[in-house]
Amino acid sequence: MSTDSSTVATSIYQCADKPIDERVADLLSQMTLEEKAAQMVCVWNEKNDKLLNEQAGFDPVRAKSHFGHGNGLGQIGRLSDAGSKAGKNFALGRNARQMAELTNTIQRWFLENSRLGIPVVFHEECLHGLMAVDATSFPQPIGLGATFDPDLLRNVHRVIAAETRCRGGHHALSPVVDVARDPRWGRVEETYGEDPYLVATMGTAAVEGLQGDRTFTDGQSVVATLKHFAAHGQPESGTNCAPVNVSMRVLREVFLDPFKKAIQQGKSLAVMASYNEIDGVPSHANRWLLRDVLRNEWGFDGVVVSDYYAIRELNERPDLYGHHLAVDGKQAGELAVRAGVNMELPEPDCYLTLVESIQDGQLSEVELDEMVRPLLKQKFQLGLFDNPYVDPELAEHLSGSEAHRSIALRAAHKTITLLKNHNKTLPINRDNINTIAVIGPNADRSLLGGYSGLPRFQTTVLQGIRDHLDNSAQVVYHEGCKITKGGSWFEDEVVPYDAEEDRRSIVDAVEAARAADLIVLALGGNEQTSREAWMSNHLGDRASLELFGKQDALVNALAELGKPMVAFLFNGRPLAFSNLAEKVDGLFECWYLGQETGRAIADVLFGDVNPGGKLPISIPRSVGHIPCFYNHKPSARRGYLFDEVTPLFPFGFGLSYTQFEIGPPKLLRSQIAVGESTIVQVELMNTGKLPGDEVVQMYIRDCVSSVTRPVKELKGFQRVTLEAGEKRTVSLEITPESLAFYDIDMNHVVEPGEFKIMVGNSSKDSDLQCTMLEVVV
Repeated sequence: MSTDSSTVATSIYQCADKPIDERVADLLSQMTLEEKAAQMVCVWNEKNDKLLNEQAGFDPVRAKSHFGHGNGLGQIGRLSDAGSKAGKNFALGRNARQMAELTNTIQRWFLENSRLGIPVVFHEECLHGLMAVDATSFPQPIGLGATFDPDLLRNVHRVIAAETRCRGGHHALSPVVDVARDPRWGRVEETYGEDPYLVATMGTAAVEGLQGDRTFTDGQSVVATLKHFAAHGQPESGTNCAPVNVSMRVLREVFLDPFKKAIQQGKSLAVMASYNEIDGVPSHANRWLLRDVLRNEWGFDGVVVSDYYAIRELNERPDLYGHHLAVDGKQAGELAVRAGVNMELPEPDCYLTLVESIQDGQLSEVELDEMVRPLLKQKFQLGLFDNPYVDPELAEHLSGSEAHRSIALRAAHKTITLLKNHNKTLPINRDNINTIAVIGPNADRSLLGGYSGLPRFQTTVLQGIRDHLDNSAQVVYHEGCKITKGGSWFEDEVVPYDAEEDRRSIVDAVEAARAADLIVLALGGNEQTSREAWMSNHLGDRASLELFGKQDALVNALAELGKPMVAFLFNGRPLAFSNLAEKVDGLFECWYLGQETGRAIADVLFGDVNPGGKLPISIPRSVGHIPCFYNHKPSARRGYLFDEVTPLFPFGFGLSYTQFEIGPPKLLRSQIAVGESTIVQVELMNTGKLPGDEVVQMYIRDCVSSVTRPVKELKGFQRVTLEAGEKRTVSLEITPESLAFYDIDMNHVVEPGEFKIMVGNSSKDSDLQCTMLEVVV
């Protein structure tokens, strides 16, 4: 059903030397209504029945049965999980070479069997690595946020892009630039933390890594998708997809700002609308959000994709909920088009009736053209009309390579955050240790977190320590207790483990540790206790932040032995671990470190690597201390009866095996005019005996303003590596953007007056030194 060759030869859209906008206009002018609507449709699970055979290979008979009409198709979702259902049974997925061969075969079929020869886009989940077999798995985003290292983020996402594109993927459903302000929410692990400046900086770096120079000529870059637009990170009651009840000022300054920067500075080419509603308007029907703000104010000219099944939710999603803005799927599709959603993911549903909506006058063809034009433009930008295929041999060589593995290890090293080091217990001198007891439910299990593939390499805490010691000391192991039965991210039902069995296991663990010189604990959560709650039978948000199951009982029993104890926490959200923090000598927050978990833990434990991570989110003392974020208003933390109001560990906090001294901040210009910039400098010195990293952080407070302002806001940071005794001047720029906010009239301005400039190594007042900046008219 391909276009006649003479027609193709004379069509502008087929000419690689023509400008992309001309090619798009020419192609759009030749398309029927049905062909336009087909570009707004995707298949995901349905690919197994419509494109693939029982062995997950391409089936031309099925393809012709479903797509033989010649109208084409917009996207195919997650070919990496070909053969599985809803991402489950992931081992059935194709390896790199097989996936590259399959994408080539499917792409060729659509080019040859659509009337106009329009290629398809393959989208993939790329949260912390391509979610596929043999792909490199990096730390979860909350862990990458702890690195405070945007250069590392760019490198990590260059790897993710290369491993995705070489297999035939084009469109990454990442990064997540939600600001996580409620730790009960199960998707905290997908974010870079609680601070809009940190999230914006890291998210922008991720976009730049994924998209490269945006020419896509290197064949190793992909389209980045900012998720989830907008305000998804502070849902009512901490439950996923719940309404977000915030003021317009908070919405703009906290939740929209990372998206704005990642679009205007990072040039992200795609945005995913969010499930939640803001002020009664779900994002997929929110014309103000998707048109007035995103496109008209910010100048976004890319593609807006729906979150999975979210357009259907404008009506009613069976067995879940409905927003009831639409009477049926047809009207839901009309609302989404009017709002500006270009592509419905993941399956053909509400957008199947778009032609009917035009024919009965509910939509116009002009509105459809407006939606299709950016979709076609991206296919041209990606080079799919001119170079649609990939090299399977390159895919096999790149995916999970040793070079990529070294970047994953470096990212894990930089993620690990030291929270306690009583009496300088750490690092451990292996020459003084004869026996180490490695105890805990996370000691000998894969710790990747949600949206993870099956990496070629994986190491557990236990294996990492054993490999590192290489028989120079005895390593004994006991699980101690379990967190849940199973614990897989994909398992819907979450089943607590039998308490009596755990009690017996704790007794055995204590006996196993009795002769040890050191106890290493691996505790926290698992992929079930913090995850995306995507259905009513697949939950992941929690009303408690305590260590799940009998972990505290295990800690208490082991503490009775009086042995030195060091704990590593693995979890997707902040946990309230006051008891653990009190009982252990050394404490690390690791989040999820990716495929190199064991190697990274051993390197840090024994001092081959000096930890330098910082908390990207505050650690609360209990669920009753929520909200706990540091950048609160002056009246928000007056105190509690019989309890502290401060966090257990504050945002930006993290220790080192060495010591750093930060000198008093000095402004190059202590008085500037509105619209001008200045620089604050500090002298940073490593006063200890080991090389290490420190993150110098700058916070700002407008002292007197037309509306109340947070007590402090992060506006600059720099991670610095210094040798023992080395000194360096660290300079952080203060720009008009650093000082601006939405004033009493909702104008984004810098108000003249005094600004408190605070510089230090965490958000805690006692860790900061201050100077004053005067801004004049």
